[in-house]
Amino acid sequence: MNYPNTRLFIGDRWRDASDGRTISVVNPATGEAIGTVAHAGEPDIDHAIAAAQQGFLAWRSLASAERNRIMRAAAALLRTRATEIARALTQEQGKPLAESAAEVAAAADMIEWFADEGMRVYGRTVPSRGSLAVRQLVVFDPVGPVAAFTPWNFPINQVVRKLSAALAAGCSVVVKAPEETPAAPAALVRAFVDAGVPAGTLGLLYGDPAQISSRLIAHPVIRKITFTGSTPVGKQLAALAGKHMKRVTMELGGHAPVIIAADADLSQALRTVGLSKFRNAGQACISPTRFLVHESVYDAFAEALVAQTAALRVGDGLAADTQMGPLANPRRLKAMADLTADAIASGARLLTGGARIGESGNFWQPTLLGETPLSARAFNDEPFGPLAALRSFNSLDEAIGEANRLPYGLAAYAFTRSIPTAERFSREIEAGMLWINMSAVGSAEMPFGGMKDSGYGSEGGPEALQAYLNVRTVGLMCN
Repeated sequence: MNYPNTRLFIGDRWRDASDGRTISVVNPATGEAIGTVAHAGEPDIDHAIAAAQQGFLAWRSLASAERNRIMRAAAALLRTRATEIARALTQEQGKPLAESAAEVAAAADMIEWFADEGMRVYGRTVPSRGSLAVRQLVVFDPVGPVAAFTPWNFPINQVVRKLSAALAAGCSVVVKAPEETPAAPAALVRAFVDAGVPAGTLGLLYGDPAQISSRLIAHPVIRKITFTGSTPVGKQLAALAGKHMKRVTMELGGHAPVIIAADADLSQALRTVGLSKFRNAGQACISPTRFLVHESVYDAFAEALVAQTAALRVGDGLAADTQMGPLANPRRLKAMADLTADAIASGARLLTGGARIGESGNFWQPTLLGETPLSARAFNDEPFGPLAALRSFNSLDEAIGEANRLPYGLAAYAFTRSIPTAERFSREIEAGMLWINMSAVGSAEMPFGGMKDSGYGSEGGPEALQAYLNVRTVGLMCN
């Protein structure tokens, strides 16, 4: 299939930018331009805002059962188009085709769960302390038009979490999607449009991130901000939203620790986090990155992890046997080179990988660093790539202390056969999501979000829906 050029979606139609500008889209496996995406200007942004206001009035007026029907129709369309969407996603982002297909399938499930959850926004009746003639109601209303900002690493997953919760609550949404991976989110939006969402309910913009974010967040029509991305940018957008009294959900960076206790099942740990470390070439906010291994099992675990990592097949994501694709852009190649060089200079030992593969495309060897000192950047800065650092520990106090040392608190992992130890991990590890003896599971019904500098709010579970609802008290004297 040919890669599609991507246009803006504003009001009720797909359109070019008002001034005709475009941005090239590059295949990270080849380094070659494969298409273009429209670059929105200020008139396009303002048009999208006005359309979102009209779309909100129409969408919130539909019964929840009708919104449910449209959302479920969108999920069905997404499934029928999954093969072509997954191929476009791999072309623009690089991940193996199987991972792209799984992302599309998970998105359809996400839409359906939130569609049903939207049917359960009930509010409640509270008995009066005084007269029986007084009715006291707690009412939930959609907050209003939403501005959603999403990254390139999971271009469908990160959009669908925001869209599904917002639409289920009755909100319209303007999505500022990533310019590097535009076709996949456009295909997601197209499924909703073809399913029958009213004009203006969804808008899709690409262009200058600073221009679009400053315009959307400051505009009085926009009532809610949701952002997934780096902590520094998230702090800037949260500050801007606070200036304008806008509600925010922030899913920001992480640097996930993995604690391997002395009694851990090493084969289980290798099957789960050992492989998921290199999912999407490590370009995931919840990717396992800091491996803290008890000294009694350190050598055995490191040896097995090295063998498993070195055997990974790296290549074009469209190839059937590829297990890890390229990095998304040349910036990530430089970041991997810098982190590796710094760690070795700090005293770490290169266990495997540590170099670029070939001269074309953004391929990097899956990399493991051993005996990594705490001073190394790899143990302090989120790598966001196929690089993991290992170090040993002597006591659980030491491991938990190191897990909590950084300002991040998004995801964490731990392995132990001891129920008391697992219970201690669950109480003391400071992370919004903790998986013990298992890999990460980001299902729609569970909260997804972090704490500390990793953000606040949730993009999963009923908690996600609440972020798009206003809570009102209504008192009614009935006589």
